Amino acid sequence: MNEELTENLSPDPEWNLVEEAYDEKDNQRMESLFSLGNGYFGMRGYFEEGYHGKKGASVRGNYVNGFYDTAPIHYPEGAYGYPTEGQAMLNVTDAGIIRLTVEGESFHLNRGQVQVYRRVLDMQNGVLHRLVEWESPAGHRVRIEIHRLVSLTHRHLAAIHYEVTALNFAGTVSICSAMDGDIAEAEGAADRGGDPRLGARRTEPSLLFEEAGSDGRGGGWLKQRTRRSRFALLTAVSHQLELPPSAAFGLSEQQDGPWFSVQYDVSLRQGEKVSLSKFISVHTSRDTREEELRMRSAEELRLAVSRGFDGLAKEQRAYLDTFWHRADVEIAGDPALQQGLRFNAFGLLQSAGRDGRTSMAAKGLTGEGYEGHYFWDTEMYVLPFFTFTTPEIGRALLEFRYRTLEQARQRAQVMSQRGALYPWRTIGGEENSAYFPAGTAQAHINADIAYGIRQYVQATGDEDFLVRQGAEILFETSRFWVDLGHYNPARGGAFCIDGVTGPDEYTALVNNNAYTNLMAREHLRYACETAKLLRERYPMEYARLARKIGLTEEELREWQRAADKMYVPYDSELGIYAQDDTFLSKQKWDFAGTPPEKYPLLLHYHPLVIYRHQVLKQADLVMVLFLLSEQFSTEEKIRNYRYYEPLTTHDSSLSPCIHSIVAAEIGDLKAAYDYFSRTVRMDLDDVNGNAKDGLHTAAMAGSWMAVVNGFGGMRLVGGELSFHPVLPPPWSSCRFKVMYRGQLLEVFFDREQVVYTLREGEGLVIRHEGEPMSIHSGEAVRRTLAANHPSSGGHLVS
Repeated sequence: MNEELTENLSPDPEWNLVEEAYDEKDNQRMESLFSLGNGYFGMRGYFEEGYHGKKGASVRGNYVNGFYDTAPIHYPEGAYGYPTEGQAMLNVTDAGIIRLTVEGESFHLNRGQVQVYRRVLDMQNGVLHRLVEWESPAGHRVRIEIHRLVSLTHRHLAAIHYEVTALNFAGTVSICSAMDGDIAEAEGAADRGGDPRLGARRTEPSLLFEEAGSDGRGGGWLKQRTRRSRFALLTAVSHQLELPPSAAFGLSEQQDGPWFSVQYDVSLRQGEKVSLSKFISVHTSRDTREEELRMRSAEELRLAVSRGFDGLAKEQRAYLDTFWHRADVEIAGDPALQQGLRFNAFGLLQSAGRDGRTSMAAKGLTGEGYEGHYFWDTEMYVLPFFTFTTPEIGRALLEFRYRTLEQARQRAQVMSQRGALYPWRTIGGEENSAYFPAGTAQAHINADIAYGIRQYVQATGDEDFLVRQGAEILFETSRFWVDLGHYNPARGGAFCIDGVTGPDEYTALVNNNAYTNLMAREHLRYACETAKLLRERYPMEYARLARKIGLTEEELREWQRAADKMYVPYDSELGIYAQDDTFLSKQKWDFAGTPPEKYPLLLHYHPLVIYRHQVLKQADLVMVLFLLSEQFSTEEKIRNYRYYEPLTTHDSSLSPCIHSIVAAEIGDLKAAYDYFSRTVRMDLDDVNGNAKDGLHTAAMAGSWMAVVNGFGGMRLVGGELSFHPVLPPPWSSCRFKVMYRGQLLEVFFDREQVVYTLREGEGLVIRHEGEPMSIHSGEAVRRTLAANHPSSGGHLVS
C-alpha cells in the first residue's frame, strides 16, 4: 500500500476533514460530509460494514448523476399545465459493502471495544481514509485501514482498499465483499414530516433486477432497470487480494438475485496482514449503448486492476494537483474557514456534471434532498466557480441547457408562450415543480441562464460555444420574455412582466419583480448584441440559425424595444427600488414576535400568511445589486441593502453569501465577514440542521464568490476584469487565482498591498480600483491597498 496514503491518517486540518471519535447520533450528517464523487458517480461516506446503532440511522447512498426514475404526480386539485410526472435521482446498487469477521465474530463499531478510531477526508489526494483498532468480544485485536476513492480520471470507477492486521492472535479473518441491488428506500431515511426540501417517499423498488453473473474469480455484475423510465444500470466489481507468503485462503461466492458476494477466509499469524482491493464500475444506458454495458464495464475493471489502487490514487493526486493549482483560495488568520473553503471547492468538483448531459443537483451527489433536481443554483452560484477555475466544466454545465432546449420550448408552449421556458427543477429537462407559485412562476431562470452564458463567454472568450449552442438558447428564451410581457398604458407604456416570482420564495406571483425585470432587460440586450456579433463575425452560422428558428430583424428590434422600455419599480420616498409593484405596501413581518424555533418560516406558516408580509427567504433585490453592480451607484446599494437586509430570514442557504458580497462592497466588513462565516461552514457546522440530507452545493460555491467577488471585489463588466480588494479584520492575507481567457491570474492582498501576478499566459489588462493595468507573463504588479471604503459605481437608469 502507498505509504503516503497511510501517512495521511495524521493530516493537516486545513486540507483534511478529520473525525477522531464516532458519535452515532451524527451518523447521517457525517455520511454527507465524508461523501466522495466525480460528477458522474457519488458515494456517501457510509461505513463499509454497515451501521448497527440505536441513536441514529444510515443512508447508504450511491448515486449516478442524471440517472432517475419517474413517477406520476398526484394533485388533489389539478389544473391545466401542471407537471404530471416527477423525476427523482435514485439510490442505486450498493457496491461498497465489505464485512469483516475475526475468528467468527463480526466487526462493528458498537460491538467489542474500539481502541483507536480516525476517519479522514483527504482533499489533496481525493481519498477517504479510515483507521480502526478493534478488539472483539473474545479479545482478538485487529488494525483495520480502509482507503476509498471515486476516480476523477475514470468516471465509471470507484475503489476501496481494505487492510486487516492481526495484532495479538493467530487465526482466521474473513473479508466478505458484496453488491446489493435491492434498494427500495434509503436505509434509515427519516420521516419527511412535510418538509418540501426532501421530496416524495418511495414505497417500492425503483430498480428491477434483470440478470447477474460472475467470473468465478471474485468478480461479478448486476444488471437492473428503472421501473418507469426504463434506463438500464450495470454495476460490476473485481478484486485483488494480497497475502503474506505463508498465508492460506479460501474463496466462496454467492449469487442470489440482486445480491452478489465473494468471501475470502484467510489464515494469519500474529502481526501479519491481508489486504483486499475492490474495484467498482458503474455504467448506465443514459451514457452507454445498452448492448455495450457489459463490455464497457469489463474494460473499466481490467484497467482498474492493471493500475491497482495505488495507481488510481496517484492519478487522483495528479488530477487534484492541477485543480488546486487553479482553484485553491488561501486565507491566513482563520484555519477553520480555510478548511471550509477547501472542503467546499472539493465538494463542488465531486458533484458537477462534466459530460454535457448532466448538471449539478442542489445536493450534489451527497444525498437525496430535493430528489436530485437541478435548479437555477447551477448558473447563478456553481457556474461562476467553474468558469473562473475550471472552464471546461463550466462549458459542460451550459451544454446541458442546450441539450434540454427542446423540452424548454415545449414547456413554453404549455404555458401559452413563444420561445423557450426552462424548468425550475428538473433532471431530464422537463418541469418537475409541482408547486407553481415557487416553481414555474420563477421565470427568471431564463435570464439566469442567459447571464451565465454571457459571463462564461466573456471570461473565456469561447465564441465557439456561443455560435454553436449559446446563441440559440439566448434567442429562444428572449422570445419568451417579449411574449410574456406587455406595454402597459398605466405605466406610461413601459414594458411590464406580470404574474411572476423572483428569487425570494416568500413573495410569490407578483407584477414587475425588480430582479426579474432587470435581469430580463440584460438578457434581451445581450441577445441583441449576440445577434450583431454573429452577423458580423459568423455570417454563415447566423444565417443557418436564423433559418432554423425563424428569426427576423423585426423580432430583434422588438427585443431591443422591450429592453429599452423595461419597467423597474422605484419608491422615490424611500429612495429604493421596490422588490415588486406591491411589496412595499405590505405589512412587515413581526420578527420580534417570531421565536427561533419557528424558522424556517416555510415549515411553520401557510404560504399565504408569508406572502402577505414584507419578509424575504433570501436575497432578491440585494442579489441584483451584485449581479448588475455597475448599474447602481454606491449610495443606491447602501440604501437598498439597508432596507432589505433586516427583512431577510436567510431561510435559504443561497442567501448569506450574496449579502456578504454586497456588504463587502458597501464597506460593512463586519456584516460581510459574519455572512461569509455562516456560508463557508454551512455544512461542516450544520448551520441549517439538515446536512444529513446532503450538502448545500450553492452555498459551497457561494463561499468562493464571497471571497473572490466580495473581499476580492472582482467584477466582470463588458468582458473586462476589475478588482477592489478589502481585507476583513481577522485575516492577515488572502490569495486566490482566476482563469481569464486561458490565462491564470493570481491575486494576493494583505493589509498594505495587493499583488497581481500572471502565472499562466502572455499578458492581459485588468482594472484595479478603476485604474487600467497591464500585466505580463510572470510579472508581479503591486499597488497600495486603499483603506476599506465603499467603491464607486454607475447609476441605474430606469
